[in-house]
Amino acid sequence: MAASSGFKTDRAKAPIRILIVDDQLVVRAGLHMLIESNPGMKIAALASNRLEALGMASRESLDLIILDSDLGGQSALTFLPQLCEAAKDARVLVLTGLRDPETHRQAIQLGAMGVVLKEDAPGVLIKAIEKIHAGEIWLDRATLGHLLLERVKAKSADREVAKIATLTARERQVIALIAEGLKNKEIAQRLSIRDTTARHHLSSIYSKLGVSDRLELLIYAFAHKIVRQPD
Repeated sequence: MAASSGFKTDRAKAPIRILIVDDQLVVRAGLHMLIESNPGMKIAALASNRLEALGMASRESLDLIILDSDLGGQSALTFLPQLCEAAKDARVLVLTGLRDPETHRQAIQLGAMGVVLKEDAPGVLIKAIEKIHAGEIWLDRATLGHLLLERVKAKSADREVAKIATLTARERQVIALIAEGLKNKEIAQRLSIRDTTARHHLSSIYSKLGVSDRLELLIYAFAHKIVRQPD
């Protein structure tokens, strides 16, 4: 009896209400047929341009919007934030013919929950709709890999900035003098400090920046613009 009750609850679930935004009638019709062949999905509205899309988004009760990234030769991403604002409860899935990871990244940054390529199999679109409706991000592996690499690079850059920030003003002076080619004794004389103090500063710099000798320190300092590279 309990299993039967659960089955009825699943059948009673409301279908995913979808708005299709595409300027080509044939494409709209094809998406309409594909999507409504799935019992859990329903086309709530169709739009062919920006004004229609924003109007439908503000009037209709929507769960998801499929937005063609190219509307009449212009990028639909330009009004993606407005579309998200007009349909606050709906998630946006961008449909594109572009494999450019930067375009996909921009779509996500502007508010889309996923990107599907037009060359993908129909089943991919259906799967993406289900995943996005469930609150997940949908991206192809290449784009996801690109975004993850960007994130790793950003985190790495953040770590280096944090390390450099630990340098004292005196340690920066020491690095600048090393870049001029001065030895420890010459650095001590220039800064009016003891030789042992100069060595202590250098050891501290090595430790903070994770370098092991003067050559690595100079390469690091030039690369991260702690000192200006000589012309």
